[in-house]
Amino acid sequence: METNATHHADLHRDDTAAKIGMWLFIFTEILLFGGLFIVYSVYRYRNPEAFHLAHEELSIPIGFINTVILLVSSATVAIAISAIQKNDRKMTMILLGITLLLAFTFLVNKYFEWGAKFEHQMYPGSDLMKNLSHGDTLFFSLYFFMTGLHAVHIIVGMILLIVSLVRVKLGTIRSNQYAMLENSGLYWHLVDLIWIFLFPLFYLIH
Repeated sequence: METNATHHADLHRDDTAAKIGMWLFIFTEILLFGGLFIVYSVYRYRNPEAFHLAHEELSIPIGFINTVILLVSSATVAIAISAIQKNDRKMTMILLGITLLLAFTFLVNKYFEWGAKFEHQMYPGSDLMKNLSHGDTLFFSLYFFMTGLHAVHIIVGMILLIVSLVRVKLGTIRSNQYAMLENSGLYWHLVDLIWIFLFPLFYLIH
């Protein structure tokens, strides 16, 4: 018959394996975006004037607002994990709800920002881009690909947080078993970290 000590040991091993798996996944994601950052830097070095002019078409206020949104959302996730450690399920759910609302706001802002670019023909393959330099096309190709890939990560992170929220409500995530929420938080911090690099690269560096 399985003892409580054995059961807790198995849970600990499962939680440790899940956390190691998440860290390995985060490492591969960092390598992916690190490679894209290098590609961006090389093309920027080769097309400084085109990248400078294209950069001026982006809205710094929107980029800044989205940065603040993600920084606050990282804080709410961290506090949510602290709340579940204290077995405060209600506060944990409230904080996760706030995080999801912030994430949705980020995506809405990005939707309008992208929409404005499409409206003004500032996307690869448009008639306007065909009349501009190769550097402009490279900039906006990287802009849409990298911010689009980041948006996909936002959506995946939201799915993880929604699952965590449901499990907190059902009681399967609690003070002595919260690996799922902790790993979701790690993933969300990765999403925030990626944007911390994307924001200055595209919006601030002249």
